[in-house]
Amino acid sequence: MNGISGMDRRTMMKGAALSALLLPAPASAQQEQSVAASATTTGSGSTTIMTGKFATDRLERMHKVMAGHVESGDVPGLVWAVSRGGETHVEAAGALALGGTAPMRRDSIFRIASLTKPVTAVAAMILVEESRLRLDDPVDRWLPELAHRKVLNAIDGQLTDTVPASRPITLRDLLTLRFGVGAIMVYPFAYPVQHAMAEAGIAPSADLYRGSPDAFMKAVGSLPLAHQPGKGWLYHTGLDVAGVLVARAAGQPLSAFMQERIFGPLGMKDTGFHVPAEKVDRLATAYSRDFQSGKLGVYDEAKGGLFARPAIFESGGGGLVSTADDYLAFQRMMLGKGKLGSQRILSRASVELMTSDQLTDEQKASAAIFFNGNSGWGLGMSVALKRDNLFTTPGRFGWDGGYGTSAYADPANDFAGILLSQKLMDSPEAPKHYVDFWTSAYQAIEG
Repeated sequence: MNGISGMDRRTMMKGAALSALLLPAPASAQQEQSVAASATTTGSGSTTIMTGKFATDRLERMHKVMAGHVESGDVPGLVWAVSRGGETHVEAAGALALGGTAPMRRDSIFRIASLTKPVTAVAAMILVEESRLRLDDPVDRWLPELAHRKVLNAIDGQLTDTVPASRPITLRDLLTLRFGVGAIMVYPFAYPVQHAMAEAGIAPSADLYRGSPDAFMKAVGSLPLAHQPGKGWLYHTGLDVAGVLVARAAGQPLSAFMQERIFGPLGMKDTGFHVPAEKVDRLATAYSRDFQSGKLGVYDEAKGGLFARPAIFESGGGGLVSTADDYLAFQRMMLGKGKLGSQRILSRASVELMTSDQLTDEQKASAAIFFNGNSGWGLGMSVALKRDNLFTTPGRFGWDGGYGTSAYADPANDFAGILLSQKLMDSPEAPKHYVDFWTSAYQAIEG
């Protein structure tokens, strides 16, 4: 995770947001959600049905710790959830907006930022399973803008100092973020390719691209690759490109495909690329920290904000909004090896591939700010490789979002957790409320 100093406030936040950059089986997925709801604690004091998956006293301790982050003024509000087997707990603290009277609720809606990436990867793998896409075929058929690429001789070189790409770009390159375009973690921008991305409007940032998918691909295709396909690792842009690929291959907008094949079957009724007018009063306001005063300022309003209107570009890398319950359904599907209740979204083989590290040691070393020697990257998500603290069980998968979101699933413990806030990340260090949530959540696991 990364936040950078030495820039103006808005540019700083763009860089910082990269860092995340930066139940017994029921008859149906919807029934599983209903059962989970009956075994849930909330900030409003709903009845709890304990099944022994979590320690009650430690859940209470977690609530105090998380509520403390609101009381201290660190964040305006939070929603967090933990789920294990048939026992799910969802809690909320604080308000939707600073100084507001509307409380944060279980069904509050959040900009989930890079938690979108695993969803886009699932969408792509659905098409792979149907043989409409192939992981290792060139993407040129659907993305002609990426054909016949040129590659920089040096990442800091002039845009004209290039050689031909050694091979075509593939879907695997996009999902593993190894296709050659993405966030170069040098701030302030020092390399010609960084400036070119910024001028084209496609430099990864919290401000999502607002042009059309075709215009986005034209901009991406106008740039040389920073490295040969499959050789390096650059964060973010590959999943935005994968989203365009899914839409073109499916013959429908990315939102429509996800609704039909993922959100609808999983009962994710509040997930999409914008918040409809009738739900906007449930959308939390997004904030960023002023680096001089230390105070929080509005980054994106709920009503009238960027996510209150349909997106022209549906960002597969960071454009979704969702709720705790919705995203938990997605996580439980992944823990279920592609199945939730009677709804199968993916095969076991696809999920196992997606949650297996795909990177070489050299690629992980070059992106140490993201991996720290303890994790890798599968298809669209991070994968823990060894335990380095209280909550990184090997095999744990998921990711963080630059708007203040974090979601991971742990097959070894049949556990999923999600933390939702709307304070943009602004430091190389994991936010304290992230660390405290995951530490508290893992200490609450019983047995």
